[in-house]
Amino acid sequence: MTTFYDEVGGHETFQKLVHEFYLGVAGDPPLKAIYPEEDLGPAEDRLRMFLEQYWGGPTTYSERRGHPRLRMRHVPYAVTPAQRDRWLLHMLNAVDTLDLDEQHDGMLRDYLTRAAYSLVNSWDD
Repeated sequence: MTTFYDEVGGHETFQKLVHEFYLGVAGDPPLKAIYPEEDLGPAEDRLRMFLEQYWGGPTTYSERRGHPRLRMRHVPYAVTPAQRDRWLLHMLNAVDTLDLDEQHDGMLRDYLTRAAYSLVNSWDD
């Protein structure tokens, strides 16, 4: 069975997506401030593994970290609408670098947008 992961280019595509995203985060001090590690490398690895697994790739994320529990893992951090918007800006800019076909591009953007909105847990900017 072919998955979204396979159809869009597998590991290389997700590695590029997440790397481009974290280049944006690194240059955005208010957003970078919510990341627990100074070095964004571990966060980059976790996000790439999560997205790969979500879209039908290797299950490395769950093997190393357990169930994704996306909302629960973000509870310790105040995720505001402003941070959501900053996150989405960099993530959607990263999607722009992938040159996906219209259907895959739309599916990815839709998921990322819904996920970002679902993680807002603080209305204090």
